[in-house]
Amino acid sequence: MEAIVFSRFVLFGIVLMFLVTGSIFNGCKDNSTSSYGGSSSGGGNPPDNQIWIQNISFNPGTKTISKGTKITWVNKDSYAHTVTSGTPGNPDGIFDSGNIGGGATFSYTFNTSGTFKYYCRIHGMSATIIVQ
Repeated sequence: MEAIVFSRFVLFGIVLMFLVTGSIFNGCKDNSTSSYGGSSSGGGNPPDNQIWIQNISFNPGTKTISKGTKITWVNKDSYAHTVTSGTPGNPDGIFDSGNIGGGATFSYTFNTSGTFKYYCRIHGMSATIIVQ
């Protein structure tokens, strides 16, 4: 009898672990290679000089712009995100929005050519801006 109770307890623990880790990792996706799938906070694509933070991802994941272009990130989620230059765990100090609440924006003008990676310090999703 104890073996059956222990087996059910272990099985419950394993199922719970998969549910929790699946929810965590599906929510913190890297949108740099995936396509935009819309959101309950509005579908479509952002205007040329905007990047939407939506469904815990950056839309688009990669954007090519001209030198001197001002980009505005719009947080369409209901919770805070950041726009931090660099890669997760390795910020490079070029720009950092701090926490951007739901509905808020952050803007940065790219005056130097190059490839600029950025990410959200809270959720880990990342994206890239290519300045020509």
